[in-house]
Amino acid sequence: MSSSSSKPKVLLLGDIDHAHNEWKGLSDVAELVEPKLTNRADFLKQCKDGTFDGVVAVYRTFGSAQYTGLFDKELVSSLPSSLRYVSHNGAGYDQVDVHACTDKGIRVSNVPTIVDDATADVNMFLILGALRGFNAGMIGLREGKWRGSPSPPLGHDPEGKTLGILGMGGIGRNLKKKVEAFGMKVQYHNRRPLSEELSGGAKYVSFDELLSTSDVISLNLPLNKNTRHIISTKEFEKMKTGVVIVNTARGAVMDEDALVKALDKGLVWSVGLDVYEEEPKVHPGLIANPHVMLVPHMGTWTVETQAAMERFVIENIRSAVTTGKLKSPVPEQADM
Repeated sequence: MSSSSSKPKVLLLGDIDHAHNEWKGLSDVAELVEPKLTNRADFLKQCKDGTFDGVVAVYRTFGSAQYTGLFDKELVSSLPSSLRYVSHNGAGYDQVDVHACTDKGIRVSNVPTIVDDATADVNMFLILGALRGFNAGMIGLREGKWRGSPSPPLGHDPEGKTLGILGMGGIGRNLKKKVEAFGMKVQYHNRRPLSEELSGGAKYVSFDELLSTSDVISLNLPLNKNTRHIISTKEFEKMKTGVVIVNTARGAVMDEDALVKALDKGLVWSVGLDVYEEEPKVHPGLIANPHVMLVPHMGTWTVETQAAMERFVIENIRSAVTTGKLKSPVPEQADM
């Protein structure tokens, strides 16, 4: 029987909340390393001191950023030379500098499909709430003024409205099915059109046409250097006056300052947000506006989804350690 020291090491960054048994079960193929994380400087020092030498794979939780900071170039260059795999617990992986990882021969995986249902549910909640203008009435009720004084403007029905999905990945496609149950028509824009089978018959339109013809716009695209502030002043001016906008992707795909101005001018009627440019800080202009529905990044905040995500990350690590391949490499590394 081989000693544990001959097994490859796997480093856990952050906490596992649900899949404890699956994590412990990894010990049959790997030595599990669970450091006490305090802050970035301390973590970088441990990396340089050789504390993590021999680590082959990292399980990276989204929440670990509060201790290690982002997986940026500085951090990636400090990681042990033995490291080959980073398994990130999240669909979005903008916290990880994939290019820096690629340069160092480190393969990165994310959790692509498990988040789709839960995130699209929050999307649907925000679309209905923002269209109907529920937030203003909810504020009035809590202030003891029933619907408000004066009453808020009448909301709008989803039936017959056109939803424009910007970024028709797994979440966007899941959302399409949900909004159709409410009688909405769906069009979308992607870098390239999807097959008829994948798009489910949704109409492919140009970016400008999506902006100018959608009653509701849903942002479902990943954050990267090409998508940062893809929606800003110029884009708000192309939209239908009184458009409703919902974002469950990443805060920085939309310019929050420009959004606040577009709301104040009446170009945008209402907004539903689950993500923000500088989380956990929220733009005061958004907090002050009763026509903005705010949820504190709870897209995947369910027991079922979080547990399934954790199990998937562990499966990625098991696959990497035993076969040399990740189950879900990020698209940028498809050729690695």
